[in-house]
Amino acid sequence: MTDFRSVTPDDLPALKAIISATDLFPADMLDDMIAGFLSGQEPYSRWMTDTATPPRLVAYCAPEPMTEGTHNLYLIAVHPDAQGAGLGARFLAYLEETLADAGTRILLVETSGTAEFTRTREFYDKNGYEREARIRDFYQSGDDKIIFRKALKDSV
Repeated sequence: MTDFRSVTPDDLPALKAIISATDLFPADMLDDMIAGFLSGQEPYSRWMTDTATPPRLVAYCAPEPMTEGTHNLYLIAVHPDAQGAGLGARFLAYLEETLADAGTRILLVETSGTAEFTRTREFYDKNGYEREARIRDFYQSGDDKIIFRKALKDSV
């Protein structure tokens, strides 16, 4: 089984390669996105990767402000060369267990409603997430935001 760990500054080139290969957003945006975590200014956010060399996965989650025990998974990307082998699902299970052990009740995920993200939505469906909401035309006209939800504790 693959182990997972926190991101370090040395991981940035490999993480940018993952972002570029998956075409999620321009890889140069990563520097600004991760700066607060690397500087210690965002102590509650989690930037994670796997222990492979070079890393094959990048993920980012953080608590939802003004909630009790709710986190958002803002980013999970697996390099295309490593997709389909269960790495993303194993990481998601690891993250869910880690967050639940720390008191998180709910994990939210959002993604696009376009055809290009069909496989992404199927990934969350397959991993036990419920489609909680759709916000029409959120990202741009014709591109809805789909919000997934998973309860991490039995009491939710």
